[in-house]
Amino acid sequence: MGQRRIGQGSLAEALLRAGAGSNRRLERIAGLIDWAPMERLLAPLRAPTGRPGYPPLALFRALLLAQWYQLSDPGLEEALADRLSFRRFCGFGLDDGTPDETTLCRFRGALAERGLAGALFAELNRQLDARGLVLKAGTLIDATLVEAAVARPPLSEGEVSTKDPQAGFTRRGQRSFFGFKAHVAVDLGSDLIRDAVLTGADVGDSLAADGLIQGDEAAVFMDKAYDSAPRREALAEAGIADGIMHRGHARRPLTAWQRWMNTALAPIRGQVERTFGTLKRSYGWRRVRYRGLLRNGAHLHLLCTAMNLRRAERLLA
Repeated sequence: MGQRRIGQGSLAEALLRAGAGSNRRLERIAGLIDWAPMERLLAPLRAPTGRPGYPPLALFRALLLAQWYQLSDPGLEEALADRLSFRRFCGFGLDDGTPDETTLCRFRGALAERGLAGALFAELNRQLDARGLVLKAGTLIDATLVEAAVARPPLSEGEVSTKDPQAGFTRRGQRSFFGFKAHVAVDLGSDLIRDAVLTGADVGDSLAADGLIQGDEAAVFMDKAYDSAPRREALAEAGIADGIMHRGHARRPLTAWQRWMNTALAPIRGQVERTFGTLKRSYGWRRVRYRGLLRNGAHLHLLCTAMNLRRAERLLA
């Protein structure tokens, strides 16, 4: 196959002082899971002919570094050439060349086009579940808005952007919002993300909710926007405890019991906000980087993979 060999020992490596370029967190993450299944998933991205390409697993690990350190493609290219700990995490030796920004961009695009970012995220979660890190005591389901990468269209153009037709409009309070919506399912207690779906901002929260229920959790927790009789009935039939907050209506106000239940459920359901806070503050995901659902959806799965790896490293510390 057309693939470069990397990570071979060299005299330069032997001359390094002990501990040079050490990053304990990255070393722990590198040893956290079995990367072989991920390498097999990435096998279709190997170059069959022509000049040898970089190993797909090395490029995938490079993209994880970009999430953790909020690096652009040019920034990641520079860091891989410069930082010993980054090279080691990806498997590059001191004498190896490292990918440029064009190579990294093309690889990320290939991940999106083949749906591999989602498959890699699922494989990570399979391994974390096998290690007992997914508690399944409950699933927290909610959605958060993320601004589009392009400017919102002027009123004269209506509500569909010619630059990104898959971004949508919605309202947040009294303000109009243009972009996308990330719907996530988070494991109660571990804070591991079990599933994630990206839609336009105009898609209602409730429409994506049923697909995020895992089926093996003891309970499901959602805010009152998800309140519906069919959903509650489906949870009961599946033997899953109903942790959906109650929504009042003008002609049917909440009972005293429903108000009490909402008060009890609010701090549990609200724990999902930690995930959204991490996405937006620690990973800088207040605005998507790309156009369209395909590439931004793949980026969401990359972010979730990076977040779960870091969370698992802390849980096992």
